Amino acid sequence: MTASISIGTDGAGNPVLVDVEELLATRLLVQGNSGSGKSHLLRRLLEESAPLVQQVVIDPEGDFVTLADEYGHVVIDAGDYNEREIGKMATRIREHRASVVLSLESLELEAQMKCAATFLSTLFDAPRDHWYPALVVVDEAQMFAPVAAGDVSDEARRLSLAAMTNLMCRGRKRGLAGVIATQRLAKLAKNVAAEASNFLMGRTFLDIDMARAADLLGMERRQAEQIRDLERGRFLALGPAICRRPVAVRIGSVKTSTRGGTHKLMPPPAAATGDMQELLFAQVEEDMALPAPPPRPEPAPLPAEEVMRALAAAPSAKPAEPEFDMGESDGVIVAVLEEIVADLGEALPGLSTLYQDFTVRCRMKGLKRAPIDLPAFRKRFAMALAGMTDAADPRWENALRAAAPLPEDMLAPFLLIARAAMQGLPCPDDAKLARAYGTSSPGRVRRLIDYMERQGVIVARTDFGGRRSIGVPQLGLSTAAAEG
Repeated sequence: MTASISIGTDGAGNPVLVDVEELLATRLLVQGNSGSGKSHLLRRLLEESAPLVQQVVIDPEGDFVTLADEYGHVVIDAGDYNEREIGKMATRIREHRASVVLSLESLELEAQMKCAATFLSTLFDAPRDHWYPALVVVDEAQMFAPVAAGDVSDEARRLSLAAMTNLMCRGRKRGLAGVIATQRLAKLAKNVAAEASNFLMGRTFLDIDMARAADLLGMERRQAEQIRDLERGRFLALGPAICRRPVAVRIGSVKTSTRGGTHKLMPPPAAATGDMQELLFAQVEEDMALPAPPPRPEPAPLPAEEVMRALAAAPSAKPAEPEFDMGESDGVIVAVLEEIVADLGEALPGLSTLYQDFTVRCRMKGLKRAPIDLPAFRKRFAMALAGMTDAADPRWENALRAAAPLPEDMLAPFLLIARAAMQGLPCPDDAKLARAYGTSSPGRVRRLIDYMERQGVIVARTDFGGRRSIGVPQLGLSTAAAEG
């Protein structure tokens, strides 16, 4: 088996070879403006070298996930995992020598940078026994090693740039060969670009990028003008793994493609103007014709004094209040609690006010006295806030048992989480947890979650997409992921 692969042909039709073993030692930089064929070149390189060496692809746009169909790469959608899980996967990738594509397309730019930093740093920090050779391909490298922070935080840039610098400067001894591709050399950190010894330069138009390319290729600025005239799919190649003098290469064909394929000209559908207007505007006009329903006002709790006056003014000839046993009164408790929760606004009244409202409503439904005391009401009201109004329902027993280590004021938010986990619902957001906790402070909600996690009653995880899910170990269940 040869260690050389063909990436295309030169002007005379002769194959241009890349020595993969030499590439592992000397690294590669690919540059080309959008539309120059840069991604096609990377795909050709990956396809040809797939049988020879382990490959790890950092893919910000999800372009290379189709390699899995033909070559068995494992696709990791970074948006589905948190930082700890990404790190564990990177450790196993080095241990088992798996070829993978880390797809970052579901993440925002800053989350992409942090995820890539975690992933690359873990690859770099692998135990010495796992220092197997691997091509690490990073597309759109200017995103992960930018000259300036731009719209992202300094922390994200620092972490990502440090990981990319380690890959290109110190990765060789650990078996990691960086192959980085960028649209703009001027936007790529110089200490990262300068570590590559092999170059494939595609079409670029800006003088500052051509000047950087000429410096890297060892060409005079006047000679670098030819870079502007390169056709799509043609690159100037130079480096110990390719050739000792610059040579123009036409990149060869590939077996796989992006999920969307190549965009080609497509005429618009033939339709009469009137028909197209009807298709575009019919539903819009229909929606505009329907007036928006007025917002439903939040019912305010009835003041206790007004209720008491209403009771005092009631006709004296009404039937005597019946006596209920606890079995019958439990249905009244459930009904009253549901009414109270339905009438609540955004801010919760104090517990004593709620209990007074509860006792009045119970009397209005025929109970002579409150069927439960204040501590029992606190528990039942917490259950009602979480949608667990019926305490006799055996489904809630395990959730209540799991809440035993928590203070009473944390029962409502915990039960809200537990109910979501039991029913497979999305994780309650901070606003819902804050309301159940009787606060409007996001900081208190974060401290609440941290405290419950330290007590071992929940396990919270947040993926790189910012979606949170919370597991309840004692139930063996977890909520669905949702925006926190």
